[in-house]
Amino acid sequence: MHLPVIRLYLVAGAVAGALLASIANAADADDPNSAERIVVTASREPEKAGDALVPVIVIDRDAIEQSLATDVAELLRFHAGIDVVPAGGPGQQTSVFIRGANSNQTVVLIDGVRINPGTVGTPALQNIAPELVDHIEVVKGPMSTLYGSDAIGGVINVITRHDGNDLEAMLGYGRYDTRAGYAGGQYSGPDGSVSLAVNYLDSSGFPPLTGSTLDSPFRDTSENVGAHTTVGGVELGARAWHASGTTDYLNDIVTPLDQNYDTSSYAVYAAGSVTADWHSKLTLSRATDDIRQVQPDPYAFPVADDFATTNRNTIDWQNDVRAGAQLFTFGGIVSAEHARTLSYGDGYDVETYSDTWFAQDKLDFGNQQLQAAVGWTHHSVFGDHYTWNAEYGIEPAKGTRLTVGWGTAFRAPNSTDLYGYGGNPELKPESSRNLELGLRQQISAHQWLTLAAFDNRIDDLIVFVDNFVPPVYGQSENVDRARIRGIEAGWEWDSPDWRARIEGSLQNPEDLSDGTELLRRAKESATLALVRKAGSSEYSADVLLSGPRMDTDFESTPPYADLPVRLGGYALVNLAARWALSQSFSLQARLENALDRRYTLAYGYNTMARSLMVSVRYKYH
Repeated sequence: MHLPVIRLYLVAGAVAGALLASIANAADADDPNSAERIVVTASREPEKAGDALVPVIVIDRDAIEQSLATDVAELLRFHAGIDVVPAGGPGQQTSVFIRGANSNQTVVLIDGVRINPGTVGTPALQNIAPELVDHIEVVKGPMSTLYGSDAIGGVINVITRHDGNDLEAMLGYGRYDTRAGYAGGQYSGPDGSVSLAVNYLDSSGFPPLTGSTLDSPFRDTSENVGAHTTVGGVELGARAWHASGTTDYLNDIVTPLDQNYDTSSYAVYAAGSVTADWHSKLTLSRATDDIRQVQPDPYAFPVADDFATTNRNTIDWQNDVRAGAQLFTFGGIVSAEHARTLSYGDGYDVETYSDTWFAQDKLDFGNQQLQAAVGWTHHSVFGDHYTWNAEYGIEPAKGTRLTVGWGTAFRAPNSTDLYGYGGNPELKPESSRNLELGLRQQISAHQWLTLAAFDNRIDDLIVFVDNFVPPVYGQSENVDRARIRGIEAGWEWDSPDWRARIEGSLQNPEDLSDGTELLRRAKESATLALVRKAGSSEYSADVLLSGPRMDTDFESTPPYADLPVRLGGYALVNLAARWALSQSFSLQARLENALDRRYTLAYGYNTMARSLMVSVRYKYH
């Protein structure tokens, strides 16, 4: 799909949005119960999404259930400014680029616990089952001040299901012999809550590499458990998430290999009031990531199985002190990480430590809001790094909010950068500074319009520099710079019978070292989500229009040079429906890639053809 065509689609989308808005205005009625969603990731404090001074996306439980998605990455791809690139089918490695930032420049949390592995930096979003998820909060922009390393592109916080009073079960079947099952329940009462859920997914998959006829099966079992209660005015709680399974993939010589993974996050916390205006919360957590290749690595000497493991223990302490219209937040994140890996005959076993201390002040002056934060991180390898954020918002008229934000972020070199193949212990952190302007306009009780413009500059990007000297042939260095400028627009309409959302993004992800485009990131994209509720039935459509992107032909001139490849734009349409069979039973169906488009997200890798998934769901309230 050529650039003029994509821009035509974007213009058409804007016109469609205006038409839908006019229709919505005609049918809209003020509804005092249309409360906005509550988020915690934007400032580490509960607030309405519309009140946040930074851009926030919320994917709620209704949207998750309606989508019938098999992993969290599928839910993210239908939002502008987020590029999702799987290397093949179900269970294959998936990269997520927020506003053009690298895939390892985003913090991923599960219930507030960081799951970014210390070995490769890119968390396995493809292994997080949506059935276990209550909602997802995505914050775009620099967030290192509050979350430490990696938050250059933003933060993805996956909140699992723990609250409510219900029992639920689901069975599903779809193309590629995909079988899915879920069973879980939550109980909430005056003395606390308890929850337990299990999800299973098994798929034969399809050939991940172009030209191959070998399918890549994927099997995953995930569990989620939680509980909380209050003792003597102190809230005590615990949460645990675990995923394990097997992914088949093809290596560089097109040999089928099995890879076992085991990923988890555990947290216990205590929260209470020190004084009437001072609230404190202490969280102890542990995150593990264990990937092991079943077959021996022929490159290793002596021959052994490849592996990559991360174990991270963290103490997170947060304090919130309120004084009238002012909320002061301060605390620290202390982590100890143990990473081990063996890959292609090279590996390491290393422990690193980091402390992040932050302070944030939020002021509310009626129609004006100010938020400022500073952070300091000490890393056991590279030393100290300072970050800051400042956001200001003003409401010149009812329903209109103008915002401006300026902030910095960084990514510390992970263990592979420092000690892996071509590692360099002298690396400095990657750093960024971002400027953003925003507008949020409430058109009516059910409608919102958002606009944003951003300019993100990233320095000291870590890249592998070839020197053609065996046995490593190169070393990681801080040599690259990038600048990502863009604009985003969105319109959302939420009423009892209709739910619609249109988003568009125009960005220029540029490598300043040579003036080329950053790989696998589209300059133009637009999304449309439409849901129609008709009695006990529900029908939905998701549309994604994406422009061309650059990639690399890794097999062009091996082993030292790679030729650039331009991947075409594409249009993707997903359709879904849900019918109530009784008060407790419902039937769901999803048709993914309904137009059966052939498109490429990563050069040399296949994408899913038209696929039907059908499920039966039982709910007891």
